[in-house]
Formats: sequence, C-alpha cells, structure tokens
Amino acid sequence: MRLRSALLAAVVLAGLAACAAPEESKVAAANTINIGPDQQRIIPAKVDAIAALVPEKVRAAGTLKVGLGAAGSGSPPLAFTATDNKTLIGSEPDLAFAVAGVLGLTPELENSSWENLFIGLDSAEYDVGASNITVTELRKQKYDFATYRLDNLAFEAKKGSGLKVGGPADVAGKRIAVSSGTNQEKILVEWSKQAGKEGLKPVDIKYYQTNQATYLALGSGQIDAYLGPNPTVAYHVAVAGESEIVGTYSGAGSALQGKIAFTTKKDSGLVKALAAALDELIRSGDYAKILARWNLANEAVTASEINPPGLPIDGK
Repeated sequence: MRLRSALLAAVVLAGLAACAAPEESKVAAANTINIGPDQQRIIPAKVDAIAALVPEKVRAAGTLKVGLGAAGSGSPPLAFTATDNKTLIGSEPDLAFAVAGVLGLTPELENSSWENLFIGLDSAEYDVGASNITVTELRKQKYDFATYRLDNLAFEAKKGSGLKVGGPADVAGKRIAVSSGTNQEKILVEWSKQAGKEGLKPVDIKYYQTNQATYLALGSGQIDAYLGPNPTVAYHVAVAGESEIVGTYSGAGSALQGKIAFTTKKDSGLVKALAAALDELIRSGDYAKILARWNLANEAVTASEINPPGLPIDGK
C-alpha cells in the first residue's frame, strides 16, 4: 500500500529522553489527521541487496519483531492506538513497516512499557526497539543504534507573535512555560542564567499542572511561549492550528545534536541492515513522506548513522 495523503500531526517524546510532556487527546486529533486503523502505510518493495544484510536467523523467521514502549495511552503521534483501541499507529510504526518492507520481512509490532522494552531487547524477544530512543554513551555499551530522527526541543508561541528563538537572549525577560523535572527545564534554567550573565533579564519560568492549563495560558497571552519536546509541540501545532514553532534546540544541549535511533542488542548483526534500509527510504523519498505525515520534517536526518556520538555519561 502507498501513502495516499500527507496528513499532518506530530509527536510526543514521552519519557524516552528523560522528557515529560503534555498529552494531546485523540478526539482533538481526529479533525486533523487519520487516527483510524486503516493507515494506508508506505510499504516499499524488498531491496535484495539490503535484505541480504539481515542476519540469517531473522531472515529465516521472515519477521521483524519491533518493540514499542508506548503502553497505556501511548505517545501521539510517535506510537499510540487507533480509534479501534488496538491498532498501533504513529510515526514509529510507519517507519517500522517501511523498513521491514525494504528488508523483505513482515513487521510484528509489540507494545510494552519503557522498562520492558529493553528487557525484551536483552532477551531477544524483540529484534529492534523503535520507541523514540535517544542514543547515549551508556546505552551504547549494551545496544547498537541506527539513527532515523533528530532529538529536538521546540518553542511554541501563538501564531503571529513575532517571537523567534535562537538562544538565551531571545527569551530573556519572557514568560516561558516548561514541565518541571524535565530536560527542557534544565536547559531553560541554564539559558536564564546565561541571560543574566549578559546583563539581560532572567527568563520568567512558568509551571502548569496540566496540558490544558499550559495551552490556555498560551492562548490567553499569560505566557509568551511553551518549551517542550519537538514532537509534542509539533503535534499540538498540527491539531490545534492556533500556534507555531518559533525555534528548536537540540535535546542534548549546545555541545551535541541528540539523535533518535532504532535499537538492537549489541552485536546482533541487524544494525547494518536497518541503517541501509533507512538510507534507501531517504533516497526514495518515502522517509520524507512519513515524517511529513506526522509533522516531523524538522527532525529529519540526511542519512542513518550507526552508533554516532551519544549523550555523555554523567554529563562528561
């Protein structure tokens, strides 16, 4: 099946890179994107040269067992259940189906908790994890990675606000909402300190208990912007239509561009096939169509990297 329409939405970075974020309702999204069980996914034809890279054990089984850590309500639009409350949909399932097509395998999606996802990889219950997993140096000790998306944060403001954020000076003195205890809060606090060192006003950091409260504050002008995981922000922008992304920033901070990757047990032999399949999707344009469908074009990569530099251990 081929993708028949490019439908906008975007994604929640739920906990996978130590980021918490408000969750959008499926009801709101229903007016904007296809959240039904018939997703009309892109499933490319098998590419023999790339399929030949798949380890014999996986090739003989004929399936690609993909673990998704989106148990419960899921993480729209990364991975969540459709309106039938059972079909897994989102950008992660879409990429898993497309990669499996290139490899000549049948995808088997399994949903689990975040913790059980890694247990499943360790026990070979899953061949690959596709759950917004950030590459870190600590994880690289146990797992191999094939990158497929950037790990970004995003500033969201009302349409027409005129606000553009590229660094600490742009939010100095501004009222910015952020979720407590998150990576983005840490970065915003650092930016506020930097603004003070430059003789500017500190950031007026605001905290709200619910996503509804945050977006009501944004809509009413009580805050100038909200800083959250790019997928969360892009999702809300797509389904609400009243706000826009006014700046992005690496979730890893200024020293490193964070990256999201398919994850396999170390030395399983599958990572090269995954990276090659992703590169084929990038070459064919199918990758861009999948990201556009979920409003994630601003996190696209130009090539899949195997085990690139990851977030450092203990900040070192």
